[in-house]
Order: sequence, then C-alpha cells, then structure tokens
Amino acid sequence: MSRSQASALASGVPAPSVVVELLKPITWFPPMWAFGCGVVSAGVPLRGKWHLVMAGVLLCGPLLCATSQAVNDWFDRHVDAINEPGRPIPSGRMPGRWGLYIAVLWSGLAAACGLALGPWVFGASVAGLLLAWAYSAPPLRLKRNGWWGNLACGVCYEGFAWVTGAAVVSGSAMPSLPIFYIAALYSLGAHGIMTLNDFKSVDGDKRMAIGSLPVRLGSETAAHVACWVMALPQVAVVCLMLYWNRPIHACAVVLLLGAQALFMQRLLDNPRQLAPWYNGTGVSVYVLGMLVAAFALRGVAS
Repeated sequence: MSRSQASALASGVPAPSVVVELLKPITWFPPMWAFGCGVVSAGVPLRGKWHLVMAGVLLCGPLLCATSQAVNDWFDRHVDAINEPGRPIPSGRMPGRWGLYIAVLWSGLAAACGLALGPWVFGASVAGLLLAWAYSAPPLRLKRNGWWGNLACGVCYEGFAWVTGAAVVSGSAMPSLPIFYIAALYSLGAHGIMTLNDFKSVDGDKRMAIGSLPVRLGSETAAHVACWVMALPQVAVVCLMLYWNRPIHACAVVLLLGAQALFMQRLLDNPRQLAPWYNGTGVSVYVLGMLVAAFALRGVAS
C-alpha cells in the first residue's frame, strides 16, 4: 500500500487510485468497441456529431461498464476474498461501504449522461443499469446461474452498447431492425466469452455456491459449450449478410470464424489454463468480425 493510499485510508476515504482500480478500466474496452460498431453500422455522417460520439464512449466505458464493475465488486467481496484477495474491497483499501456508495453514484451519473443523449440512449442505459445490478445484487443475483448471468453480461457489453452507438448518431430515430439483429447475435456470442472469463474464479465460485458454467458443467464441457455459443451466432451473421447481399463481408466473417476455430482447438486441450490465452487471441478475432458486420450494415434497409 502506498503512502497516499494509507493516508486516505486513515481518513476513511479511498484514494483516487483505489477508486480507479475498483472501476477496472481494462474492462471498458468491449462495450466501447461495441459502441463504435454501433456508430459505424448506423451509416450516418459524423460531421458535427463527434461530441456526441465522445459522450457515448464515456457513457459505455467509464460510466456504465465501470458501474457494473463497482456493483460486482461490492456484492462479490466475499468471493473475491478467496479468488482475488488483493482487490480493493477485500484487501481493505476500499474502506467501509465506499464500494457501494461509488456503485450508486456511478449509476446516477450514467443515467444522467444517457438522458442527455436522447430517449433511445437513456432507455438502453437504464436497461443496462438494471441488468448490472440484477447480475450481482440479491435477490436476483443472476450470476448464481451461469446461463442467465452470462446472457445478462453479453447483452450489456455488446447489445446495449451497439444499439446505443447507433442511436447516438441517429438522433431520436430508432436504429434499424438489422442493427438490432446483429447486435443481438453478437450479444449471444458474448455469452461464451463470459463463460471463459469464469474459469479464473472456479475455486471461489464452488465455495460460495456461484453456479458458473465451469462449476455446473465441469471445465471441459463448459469450454465446448462456450465455443459453440460463440460460433453459432456468427454463422447466423454470415447467413444474414448473404441475405442482405453482402458477400464480401460474409466471406470476411467466415475467415475470421475459421481462425477462431483453430484457436478453439488449442483451447479445448486445457481450457482452464488456456482461457486467458484465448481471450487474447480468439476473442480479438471475434471483435474484428463485429466491425466487419458493422460496415456490412451500412445501407441495409429495415
């Protein structure tokens, strides 16, 4: 613990560096990327709208995603004491109930930012906040069931962020139905990514009765399920692109899916050990496919 952190802790207030650690900036990339894909998919000229785009990026990453991290850390503090005892709350560097206070404050800031960006953005923001709290907080605590909890995460991180991006640059207009279709499919695929993230916390989840898929199904079966859940929505994306007469984009997604399949073969050799490796390889290719799909959506009629 640094001198500044110790001084802040003695005063009963967390140090700024500890607050940033609680909000986990490294996790902000997926929703910010999905937001960018939404902006691209809308096919709207951005001249005079860059301030809206930057506000949307702020909303999806440092506000909404950060809120979900704070909420999760507060309600997972007992699990983190087993899996990650160095985290701000179980380590004692986040004193008292400050973790909860920050979660509530960031929820309010996120809702206010969403309201300022229009009705569709506000609706997506509120829905994302509700799912973030339902995922971690009792009585629902969706994360106790890996099927429902991972779906909630996928929808928040990919679907809502994608729709928000399209809505921000489209004014008050509802994003087109094709945008909703693609956002929904990549949200389903993200369910598999969330399953891979659960491999790092299997021991604590077992002890605290958190029914993640690796706990429920075992590591090998959960890894196979995750791979299929990631792959099948992308097959549906390819089919939609062909239906919309976007053969070049469809071929690009097929090639990216083929690369993921190669990475998946190695992942399945030792899923618990290789899940972090796959997150840096296969998931990177997955998100490139999202951008390809976003460009394919430009000009597709509802």
